[in-house]
Amino acid sequence: MSDCIIIILDGIGVGELPDADEYGDIGSDTLGNTAKVHGGLNLPNLQKLGLGNLHKVEGVPPVDSPIASYGKMNELSKGKDSTTGHWELMGVVTDVAFPTYPDGFPEDVISKFTELTGYEVIGNKAASGTEIIDELGEEHVQSGKLIVYTSADSVFQIAAHTDIVPLEELYRICDITREFLQPPHKMSRVIARPFAGSKGNFARTPDRKDYSVVPPESLILKQLENAGVEVVAIGKISDLYAGFGISRKLVSKSNAQGMSVLEELYAQKAETDRLILLNLVDFDMLWGHRNDPQGMAKDLETFDKWFGSYLQALRSDDLLLLTADHGNDPTSASSDHSREYVPVIGMIKSNPDGTDLGVRNSFADFGKTVAEYFNIPGEFPGISFLDQIRGK
Repeated sequence: MSDCIIIILDGIGVGELPDADEYGDIGSDTLGNTAKVHGGLNLPNLQKLGLGNLHKVEGVPPVDSPIASYGKMNELSKGKDSTTGHWELMGVVTDVAFPTYPDGFPEDVISKFTELTGYEVIGNKAASGTEIIDELGEEHVQSGKLIVYTSADSVFQIAAHTDIVPLEELYRICDITREFLQPPHKMSRVIARPFAGSKGNFARTPDRKDYSVVPPESLILKQLENAGVEVVAIGKISDLYAGFGISRKLVSKSNAQGMSVLEELYAQKAETDRLILLNLVDFDMLWGHRNDPQGMAKDLETFDKWFGSYLQALRSDDLLLLTADHGNDPTSASSDHSREYVPVIGMIKSNPDGTDLGVRNSFADFGKTVAEYFNIPGEFPGISFLDQIRGK
């Protein structure tokens, strides 16, 4: 039985896409700019795999003989949010961007929300999640009105103090919201944003939950599941696919927990072919959205140290893939996602001779590679790079 392990470094883009100007993201380079601000990154294990070969990263020079194949991928989908990025990685290109609301949601949406949930709203604007609870948290506590806000992405976010709105009630509200947000207001995600603490010390809890649009049947995860491959999602992955094509969901609320869960799971040899997906959300949630390049740099170095030990346990013929879903440059003026290329690194330990995968036309090449690895029949978009990883 074979395993394919996918690790998504959430938000770790590698330079602006050709259409970055359409998104206000000229100059974005999450990995490169983070390295510059930090004075260089110490990533010896990723360096061996070819990270410095696929992109200029201060402190991570290219190596002569990478042990993995490396490249970067262009996003064909419209937008730069987590949903479109994850969907395209699994073969679904979004031709029409999900709607965004830089000036807040229209009155008919807010009125319908209040009618269906029974809660009035404060906020209703594009804002940083940490800043808006500092600004409106006390008003929410005193009034019981929910903090509703968005960002540059297609998201309807609902923040509530856990002492005022219990977690299960917040989740119920999000369920209702996900159901009524239909075209033309069918946003990609509704997000529960619980927080705790007191005035001046409000802080988000790790119980965030994403409610994504259900992907189409063509999603490669669903085709894998139909073919008998167990699809195991660690962290927010399952939420981004609305559970579609996911055989089993494992909880992870931080990078550290996610890495630990992957280690434990991988040590348990499966009885069937298995795809394991891990999203390391802290890069995006804690550092990108909070414009903290130093935090991002330190977390990348922590990941690299763990990754070195994980590589030692990797079985010889299993496929390991690393990528991202979008950028989130912590050095930019914006605290939102950035329209960037994403890295792709692939290795099968039995072939230690890496090769340059070049610039891939679409994230869909990634899903096509996974489908080919598991011998899944069907017409999927993209061009597989499995043979290059295998050294053929």
